[in-house]
Amino acid sequence: MDMIFFDNIDKLGRIVLTTVMVYVLIVTVTKVSGKRSTSQLNNFDWIVTVMIGSLGASTILLKDIPFVEGVSSILVLYLLQFAVTKYASISPQFSNFILSEPRIVFYQGQFLPDAMRDERLTRQEIECAMRSEGINNFDDVEAIVFESDAKLTVIPKPSQADDQSASSNVSETINPLM
Repeated sequence: MDMIFFDNIDKLGRIVLTTVMVYVLIVTVTKVSGKRSTSQLNNFDWIVTVMIGSLGASTILLKDIPFVEGVSSILVLYLLQFAVTKYASISPQFSNFILSEPRIVFYQGQFLPDAMRDERLTRQEIECAMRSEGINNFDDVEAIVFESDAKLTVIPKPSQADDQSASSNVSETINPLM
């Protein structure tokens, strides 16, 4: 009960100094590693982000983890993420292995209950995605896709004024998912 508010000045100084150094490290490495580190996260990116946060917190708060060891583990995670994403960008098989596939959950005015159940989506979440795109009529939607980054993409039906090529573009984006 003695150490609820304050333990000692040395411990506090170590925590403050380590926090600043870990912060600078993570901001710098995230900037160098590019947009992938902070974009819409797929499962793989989310896991790496959580691990980096955990390692950063451990490095800051646990006195038995020296700064160099914490930095090393964080840098190794960033390097692994870079290697895995680089390889995934050149190997479709590997990419399919580490990323979840996009899935159609609404198609031509119909909710797809099996797909929704498998992805644990509710009708309200799908309707929310429609509203956020300014669409309030089911008949105006060609499809809604649950993407690998857990984002719902609403694909509107081509309008009657659009030419044939516009409707074929919609099919090109949906066909691989069917």
